Amino acid sequence: MKTILNIIWLIFSGFWLFLGYMFAGVLLFITIIGIPFALASWRIGFYALWPFGQTVVERPTSGAASFVGNVLWLILAGWWLALAHIVTGVIQCVTIIGIPLGLANFKLIPVSLMPLGKEIVSTDQPFAGRW
Repeated sequence: MKTILNIIWLIFSGFWLFLGYMFAGVLLFITIIGIPFALASWRIGFYALWPFGQTVVERPTSGAASFVGNVLWLILAGWWLALAHIVTGVIQCVTIIGIPLGLANFKLIPVSLMPLGKEIVSTDQPFAGRW
């Protein structure tokens, strides 16, 4: 079932989200200061490409730098991304077939708000990043 949902997601949302996050990552990578944000953008992009069967967990080794980076990300880009995922998720939830896609969009909101200090793991091993 995860594979079918991922294919439908890829056709209707995932590919375009992936391209957007990859393009933003390339732009961020141009400056040295933006490299951690570019890596986070690429991580979100790959998560947005194939979200079913994956989840986001906190990385226990992240420290104060991740917190400061998340505050900057939240102010500059995070809330726009979260708002876009909310609007898209609500629109997708209008149809019965789109409800799983809308829920996947809602699942992207926390990582789009604060991506630093997070790790994306398979749902088969959700505690892999914590040990």
